[in-house]
Amino acid sequence: MSDVQERHEEGHAAGGRGGQARSDGRGRRDRDRGRDRDRDPAEKEFVEKLVKLNRTAKVVKGGRRFSFSALTVVGDRKGKVGFGFGKANDVSEAIRKSIDKAKRNLIELPIKNGTIPHEVNGFFKASQVLLKPACSGTGIIAGGAVRAIMEAGGITDVLSKSLGASSQYNVLKATFDGISRLMNAKQIAANRGKPFKELWG
Repeated sequence: MSDVQERHEEGHAAGGRGGQARSDGRGRRDRDRGRDRDRDPAEKEFVEKLVKLNRTAKVVKGGRRFSFSALTVVGDRKGKVGFGFGKANDVSEAIRKSIDKAKRNLIELPIKNGTIPHEVNGFFKASQVLLKPACSGTGIIAGGAVRAIMEAGGITDVLSKSLGASSQYNVLKATFDGISRLMNAKQIAANRGKPFKELWG
């Protein structure tokens, strides 16, 4: 057998082994992806949205020392939503703190056919947020903090208008103030002594 044939056969054998290694690697990646898919439902119990990330600098003798603050919104898309604010010297730590606080401060968001049950105004300091119910297919007509809250809470159709100060924190607080003013149909039905279906429609 010539040297060229021997090198060709050796290369073919190595290629076969490489192909097997690549196949094994691809199979391992597929298994990892499958494991990630199986883990997703438990991990994605809450939707996490970052509303604002701010960086501040403190000038010290050795130079600048940076710190970060994060404002996040958390919701289960089934009528529960909350927000949190966290500070740390690292971005990921600030976000983690804010998410933990948001999960501890969840409130009920009444939902009727994918929208809010009635029009409401929310106030916080110089900010005012108007929320209006919308028909199916309208979508979320909102931006910034209001959109993040509505998406995390499970609202699919709503109209909103931000009035006054445009600070993200103030707008977010005003939106939660408006949510807290929304009437709870189950509680009202119980107070009136009427069935829930008759009152809700």
